[in-house]
Amino acid sequence: MAAPAPGGVTGAASYTRMLERVRYEGAYPTRERAEEVVHSVLAALGRQLVGDERVELAARLPVEAALVLTAEVPATAPLTGWEFVKDLARRTGSTPATSRWNVGAVLAAVSQLAGPELVDRIIGRLPSGYALLFGKAELHSPWPR
Repeated sequence: MAAPAPGGVTGAASYTRMLERVRYEGAYPTRERAEEVVHSVLAALGRQLVGDERVELAARLPVEAALVLTAEVPATAPLTGWEFVKDLARRTGSTPATSRWNVGAVLAAVSQLAGPELVDRIIGRLPSGYALLFGKAELHSPWPR
């Protein structure tokens, strides 16, 4: 069974806090704009995550956010971090720079709710480029294993 979100807050209060965190991180003018960004980024992330990490992340997110994440059918071919940003830009009609900003704002809040261990596992299961999107260093082995 998945662990509860760090801090143990659940329900509408935690969704409101998540939106306020995203609003602050992204410097969005309204809560509604922050909610639009949360929906688009979580839907995009839902198309990339599979398996235990998807289930555990959904369990740690507020219900409203978890429903957005899990409503998406995972893609058959996962995207790299940069492809993820470009795909989000295409789907939302924004620029890659704006999409990158939006992803960073949402994934900062997601990271806080998920906790470092789960975030590391998620990054380990996704193609290259996601560590930076989650605000972590992208480390590579100096030579192939």
